Amino acid sequence: MDRTIIEDEPRVSRPTRETRGHELELEGLPPDVEKLDPAVEVKELSLWYGESQALFDVNMRIPERMVTAFIGPSGCGKSTLLRCLNRLNDLIPGVRISGTVRIQGEDIYGSGIDVIALRKRTGMVFQKSNPFPKSIYENVIYGLRIDGQNRRSVLDEAVERSLHAAGLWDEVKDRLKESAMNLSGGQQQRLCIARAIATEPEVLLMDEPCSALDPIATARIEALITELRETYTVVIVTHNMHQATRVSDYTAFFYLGNLIEFGPTKKIFQKPDKKQTEDYVTGRFG
Repeated sequence: MDRTIIEDEPRVSRPTRETRGHELELEGLPPDVEKLDPAVEVKELSLWYGESQALFDVNMRIPERMVTAFIGPSGCGKSTLLRCLNRLNDLIPGVRISGTVRIQGEDIYGSGIDVIALRKRTGMVFQKSNPFPKSIYENVIYGLRIDGQNRRSVLDEAVERSLHAAGLWDEVKDRLKESAMNLSGGQQQRLCIARAIATEPEVLLMDEPCSALDPIATARIEALITELRETYTVVIVTHNMHQATRVSDYTAFFYLGNLIEFGPTKKIFQKPDKKQTEDYVTGRFG
């Protein structure tokens, strides 16, 4: 079934292998993804920009309340797939998509889907922090305001809850009326995370959220991601192999629009099934 919609798209050592004879040590793996309840199911998903195909028959089950990392070279379809999960590709003319994406069992490309409501269920954090030129307080509650929520008690609770969850409350609780533009880069990105989770989404999508940050700010965001998976299903696009190993439970490797391999992160980096995956994660190409 085709649907025409509208894309906009500290150096450390390589991961080491622990060996036991010729076998890799793979203790402590998360359960097989097929045995877990999926938050997101992608079936036979293909996408074209005009005549150019960007995704080819992607099939995957993204487990609930875990962190899934998308890795692969630039232009391999990682961010394109991420934007399929909240229909941001609708914003670009000439994009065509086939297949199915289900979030909590609901086909998000089905008829009658409220795209605005969908995007509340799938909070998005972009590569570059994008706070609005408003106060810190108004940034956090922006989505609630759009939804018509004006009760001060509700808004105050959402601000405190979201800023706590984003690890920012203690730093800004006495500055809520100040402009968000006065925050540091790392604080701005955490503010954007607070804004994304203020509407209590089911899935949190993160498109290279640390690529513009220094190592200290990056470490704080990574620690935050680890905490957020207690509440949210997190999907993160990253070019940083070490970041993927640090923060994710599952990793999907993409190449030229194809999903090459998907599985527990430890297995993908220590004993992948596909040689193409091994070549990429060991730095032989990409």
